[in-house]
Amino acid sequence: MLINCSAYQEGKKLKDISTEEISDYLDMPGCFVWVALLDATLDELKIMSEEFDLHPLAVEDAWQSHHRPKVEEYGDSLFAVMHLVKINNDRSELGEVDVFVGKNYVLSIRNRSSDGFLGVRARCEREPHLLSQGSGFVFYALMDAVVDRYFPVLDELETELEDIEDRIFIKGSASSNTERLYGLKRKVMLLKHAVAPLMEDTGKLFRGRVPSVCSNSQEYFRDVYDHLLHINSSIDTMRETINTAIQVNLSMVTIEEGEVNKRLAAWAGIFAVATAFVGIWGMNFEVMPELRWRFGYPAALCIIAVICGIMYRRFKKSGWL
Repeated sequence: MLINCSAYQEGKKLKDISTEEISDYLDMPGCFVWVALLDATLDELKIMSEEFDLHPLAVEDAWQSHHRPKVEEYGDSLFAVMHLVKINNDRSELGEVDVFVGKNYVLSIRNRSSDGFLGVRARCEREPHLLSQGSGFVFYALMDAVVDRYFPVLDELETELEDIEDRIFIKGSASSNTERLYGLKRKVMLLKHAVAPLMEDTGKLFRGRVPSVCSNSQEYFRDVYDHLLHINSSIDTMRETINTAIQVNLSMVTIEEGEVNKRLAAWAGIFAVATAFVGIWGMNFEVMPELRWRFGYPAALCIIAVICGIMYRRFKKSGWL
């Protein structure tokens, strides 16, 4: 679905145009066309491919979607894939935005995401002195908007991790903590897979042989790279903390099991003494001195109760009960 199709010249918006008018404005000096699509169909991709002379391999990637983040160079044009990560409580949503960038055009295709980029377009139009840099600055603005959306996700994951850490030493919560930690680890890895590859490829846009469409915006892409570096570092720290928390939580499980085993062993010891006395007096040999004693039965019960009480007190004092 077509969201926007506009022509710009010298940093100012000329007008919203139809897809049939794209080729006319591409031939105008100092002019570029910015098109935004949502969940583009194959027919729409074919039209855009003809209008902008897109590389067929890049078009194929945009149609198939579900690719790892990357920035690829095709002659004088670029093709970028960026992931849109969104966390809703226990649910994780992974969208994708594909961006084609040429000297006089920008084509963005958003897939599986309800969060648009109208704010990016408005921001660029408010800064004509920057928009005059052409399609390279628009590409930066789109990438910067995607990266900025990673920060709230990172904050949400860190908050969830802190909440789990606060519950680790609460008795009886080990099982639920383990489940939450592994769920959190999956979310962190989802963000990691979105950030790490994009960070590596963003370095190509401001150092070494910089693509021509990005030559006027190198310092902006360096800023995006710094943000990605910060996020990636925070993710690595969080992964280490999660692994440590998992180990501590498993240790708590072992400790709790040990406490249960100690209690069971203590009660087993107490009942073993009682069982031993009952077994001895239950042999019923005729020459047993206590067998015909009038107070033998209550005396035996008292002896058993006293010894069991002494053992219970000792176990209680040692912390086994």
